[in-house]
Amino acid sequence: MKGITYIKDKSNRKKAIVIELKTIKKNEEEIHELIDALVAESRSDDELISWEDAKKQLKKKGKL
Repeated sequence: MKGITYIKDKSNRKKAIVIELKTIKKNEEEIHELIDALVAESRSDDELISWEDAKKQLKKKGKL
C-alpha cells in the first residue's frame, strides 16, 4: 500500500512500520483492521479464561 514504509534491522527483518497520516485518513477502515489483527496476534499466547470467569471479573471491577 502506498504511504507505508517498513523499518528494518541490520538483518533486514521488518521491525516497525510508518504510515503516513494521509494514508491513514484515506484508508481508515483498512488501517483499523490491520491494527486489530496486530493486537489479536500479539495476544495469541495470553491465558484463556471462560466467559463466566470473565463476567465475574468484570462485575468485580464494576465494569459490568
